[in-house]
Amino acid sequence: MIPRLAEIHALAWIGLYQRQGHEVATSEQIASSVNTNPVVIRRLLGDLRRAGLVESRRGVGAGWTLARDLEAMTLLDVYEAVEPGPLFALHRAAPDPGCVVGHGIQPAMRRVYDGIEKTLRSELARVTLEDVLGDVLAAPR
Repeated sequence: MIPRLAEIHALAWIGLYQRQGHEVATSEQIASSVNTNPVVIRRLLGDLRRAGLVESRRGVGAGWTLARDLEAMTLLDVYEAVEPGPLFALHRAAPDPGCVVGHGIQPAMRRVYDGIEKTLRSELARVTLEDVLGDVLAAPR
C-alpha cells in the first residue's frame, strides 16, 4: 500500500501550522482538515510517531509536532511508517510444487513485484513533504 493521503495530509498540515507560529497541533484540528474523526488521526499519528516523524506532547499544551522539518521527510519515510512489509504479497500458502504453474509462479511474480517496488521506493524517496506542501499551496482555489 502506498502512503495514505491522510498521513501525508496530516504531516503537511502540521508543518504549515507550525510555520504560522503555532507550537503544537491538536488531533481535533488536524481531523477537521482531513475531515475525519480525531481518533483516526491519533491512530495514524501514533504510527508516524513510532517511525520518528512526529512527536506528541501531553498535559497542558498537548498536541502534535513534527519531529523533523518537512524538507527532511520523504514520501518513502511515510510509506515505511505505515507499510513496513512488501507492497505485494505472494501466496499466503505455498502453491502446489508439483503443478507446473504452482512450481514457477512465485519466482516469476517476485521478479515483477520486486521491480515495481524498487521503482515505487525510488519515486517516493524523491518527493519531500516540503514538495507536497509547496504543490498544495500553489494549487488554485
